[in-house]
Amino acid sequence: MRYVATLHVRTKPEVRDPQGEAALGALRSLGLDVSKVRTGKEIVVTFDARDEAAAEEAIRTMGNELLANPVIEDYEYDVKEAQPA
Repeated sequence: MRYVATLHVRTKPEVRDPQGEAALGALRSLGLDVSKVRTGKEIVVTFDARDEAAAEEAIRTMGNELLANPVIEDYEYDVKEAQPA
């Protein structure tokens, strides 16, 4: 079966986020009352797996081994069956 997984990767709360700090400053310069900005990335992966359990295991491997740096980043994911084209 074909699956689509979306990973949301963000720096851990204790890790400095220079891009978020820059965005915070820019938003404040627009006169917006923003107190905190944390940035991250979204990664969408389409892949084949035999079932949902195998798809979840595959996306955890992708996140832990390549797509997120476990030293400084956390990630969350959502896996669903791909819709036919």
